[in-house]
Amino acid sequence: KQSESQINPTLDPSPETGMSVGENGVKPVVKDTADTDPEANVAEINEAEQLKENPENFRIGDTVKVHFKIIEGQTERIQVFEGLVIAINNSGITKTFTVRKMSYGVGVERIFPLHSPRIEKIDVVRRGRIRRAKLYYIRKRVGKAAKVPELIRRKDSKKKAAV
Repeated sequence: KQSESQINPTLDPSPETGMSVGENGVKPVVKDTADTDPEANVAEINEAEQLKENPENFRIGDTVKVHFKIIEGQTERIQVFEGLVIAINNSGITKTFTVRKMSYGVGVERIFPLHSPRIEKIDVVRRGRIRRAKLYYIRKRVGKAAKVPELIRRKDSKKKAAV
């Protein structure tokens, strides 16, 4: 008779870790950066300082106004970029969102870092009713086909009665 480890070699424990090898044949690697690399802690602390408190009050499909600080020489001004949020990528300090608008018949997209100190504020103009994670299909649409229906939220009758 053959043992189960001879039939299925993925269940055979590896001699280095004493752990079994995963289904795809790759050994799990346990890495503790806190003990080995002191610079990793400094990077995490710096990230935590730069993260904004409550930056994300919008979702994909919403029309937003992004108030972005532009520095030209010695002067600073705030430029407003209004458009449709078509994507939100990554997480943590590197989180970005893509806003698309039509400018004189030409589609313009801009990718903003969410936690950038140059973003003054993000205002939600209207909420969109969307069932997709990314709205890249909007790029191919023209006119009314490129519109996103507005999300209409109903007020609860219980909340009205309590107030």
